Amino acid sequence: MTKFFDTTAQYKSIEKSIDSAAKRVFKSGIFIGGEEVRKFENEFAKFCDVKYAISVNSGTDALFLSLKALGIGKGDEVITTPFTFIATAGTIANTGAGPVFADIESDTFNINPELVEGLITPRTKAIMPVHLFGQMADMTAIMRIAKKYKLFVIEDAAQAVGARMAGSVGDLGCFSFFPAKNIGAYGDGGMITTNNKKLAEKLRLLKNHGSSPKDKYRNLIVGTNSRLDSLQAAILRVKLKHLRKWNKARAEKAKYYNNALKNIDGLITPAITPNGSHVFHQYTLQLPSTSLRTSRSGQARNALKKHLEKQGIPTMVYYPLPLHLQPALKYLGYKKGDFPEAERAANEVLSLPIYPEITEKEQGKIVETIKNFYAK
Repeated sequence: MTKFFDTTAQYKSIEKSIDSAAKRVFKSGIFIGGEEVRKFENEFAKFCDVKYAISVNSGTDALFLSLKALGIGKGDEVITTPFTFIATAGTIANTGAGPVFADIESDTFNINPELVEGLITPRTKAIMPVHLFGQMADMTAIMRIAKKYKLFVIEDAAQAVGARMAGSVGDLGCFSFFPAKNIGAYGDGGMITTNNKKLAEKLRLLKNHGSSPKDKYRNLIVGTNSRLDSLQAAILRVKLKHLRKWNKARAEKAKYYNNALKNIDGLITPAITPNGSHVFHQYTLQLPSTSLRTSRSGQARNALKKHLEKQGIPTMVYYPLPLHLQPALKYLGYKKGDFPEAERAANEVLSLPIYPEITEKEQGKIVETIKNFYAK
């Protein structure tokens, strides 16, 4: 049976290196901090072409601590997208600030920069674009707006590690090492990237209870415990060496899908921006409702999803309920219809299995099953 993402296949391909890294940590007896963490931070900073990388215990904490480091809190506003995982808006809300949503582009699903400027108020402190599914948002336009209004930019790059310049354009870049990401830990983990020395120093304080580097029992600010385990750092160091190769393989798998599915009427393959870089964390199709001669929202997508799953092919819907319609964020006052592109995408997207180790035979079965669906 085809898997949506196969962590065991990846492990088998680097088993000896992973086992050796784990044993190295076990023998060292150092499980928090130490050389493994320090070296991974340095290697990741080099990979992203930034001066500093600060490891934390999750992608969510990367976002939250980035907001805290910038002094964002009660009464402030941060502009972001309604079409993403809840952590993006949730971390803003957890600082006491208010998430303000801008609708998305119809083809890339990323935040539409043309809609951002009109949302800026005296309370706006930052823009938090999300590089969704593996492709960067239009950072040229976003940075132009941020510079004009003197706003911070926090890149939510959790799904775009390895995309060209991801995490190096804004004031801060945030990454997740959730196991299913393009580079995943065997547990949770995250990273913050920056070229700002003062922000890097503040983040190192925030992630470790605000403890002074010279005296851990002297707390300079109020922080929290958000340290990346040494074991995860050692594992991620091994995986980082393979990441460019894995991302290239993902692109090749995506190209196979594109070529095989491009001529199916009513099926839209992923858009790739000119001069862009897509690392295909997800391979996400669009199925407009009109593709089944119906105006019923989501019917086409749901029908294909059901058809594939009957044949043992798993799929995923990211994200079936946009953030502005989530019960947890009801207090923001948004209503259905406020962000039509996000709502349309929520009803029309379907992600197919994609990972470096998926075989052409497995992809062939998926393609054939989709073609059979449309033939009927």
